[in-house]
Amino acid sequence: MSAPRNASQFDDIHLAEAASLFSALGSEQRLLVLRTLLRAGPKGLSIGELGNRTGITGATLTHHMKTLAAVDVVKQEKQGRSVICIAADYDTLQGQLTALLDECCADCTDEACTPEHHCHEAPITDQEARHD
Repeated sequence: MSAPRNASQFDDIHLAEAASLFSALGSEQRLLVLRTLLRAGPKGLSIGELGNRTGITGATLTHHMKTLAAVDVVKQEKQGRSVICIAADYDTLQGQLTALLDECCADCTDEACTPEHHCHEAPITDQEARHD
């Protein structure tokens, strides 16, 4: 048995940031807003179009946008008379998810468990290996 890999990129600061992010994403409506903006691409959507696509309008949509903006995953920009909503920081989402997933099996003492092959993954069968 090997010793646990105690080194961690997911320190207390990352933990607090991740908790805030996942708390903000802890609503079906906010996830729908974020997903809709991610799908819209870098040009974003007007607040009206975002409301039309999600079915969330008015004060409720404003509340959800403020919550998501507080964790830097969306932003709003004024363009003339319109407010454009944009998925602001894909790297924030990617970074937090990657840091959390990198913790997988960090303390596992099973020698077969490595960062590249986690012990909870299903083993590759001979039949699957032949299809590669």
